[in-house]
Amino acid sequence: MFNSILLIGLGVTEIVLIIAVVLLLFGGKKIPELMRGMGKGIKEFKSAQSGEENSPNNTNSSSDERKVS
Repeated sequence: MFNSILLIGLGVTEIVLIIAVVLLLFGGKKIPELMRGMGKGIKEFKSAQSGEENSPNNTNSSSDERKVS
């Protein structure tokens, strides 16, 4: 991973600086929520590329039923 980042011109110092700025802007509590949302988005994108019909909401039908009842 670091080799690909270094190829585009970002060194270790720049990466640390970017991480520090992100921590200052969003705070420690909000970052896990952002990463979780980004992970779900990437998962949905990959499943759409592969042509799967099921969305993440359809896979958890038992939890959806509990919320409705």
